[in-house]
Amino acid sequence: MSATPRQPLSRPIEVGRLPRGRAEVSVEATEEECVALARDFRIPAVRDLVGRFAMTGTVSRLTVTGTVEAVVTQVCTVTLEPFETAVREPVEVVYSDAPPPEEPEEGPPEGAPEPPDPIVNGRIDLGALTAEFLALGLDPYPRKPGVDFEPVASGPESGPFDVLRRLREEGT
Repeated sequence: MSATPRQPLSRPIEVGRLPRGRAEVSVEATEEECVALARDFRIPAVRDLVGRFAMTGTVSRLTVTGTVEAVVTQVCTVTLEPFETAVREPVEVVYSDAPPPEEPEEGPPEGAPEPPDPIVNGRIDLGALTAEFLALGLDPYPRKPGVDFEPVASGPESGPFDVLRRLREEGT
């Protein structure tokens, strides 16, 4: 019997215990959780991670809106130097305890709304939501501010097919 891996940031909330109408919750990651998230995201560092959420709706259908903010250290894809940058990602997620709708074999139709995330055993995990939106806010090809990518040119006519062109010309 294998144990389920624990998420680096977890803050389960019992939906039934939330105040009726509107509730506000903040999730602040500890230093250890930030280190674990940085390791999971394969970046040098995460710090000052906070998720601020407002929840509206009922115990069977809940809408969570807010923001996730952090300061992250990423590695520039051009210079390979680490640099810090702020991440601020808006959040809007609907949760429901209803079973997910059956999807047709060809997948959902173009432009169809995203199905709600599940409320599992009467709970939602705002820590996992915070980590998910932090990941969405990370630049997949980070560039240090002020750094531009300039392709290296080896001659007056340098392009991806120039080597093939020269080989063809030499062969004739």
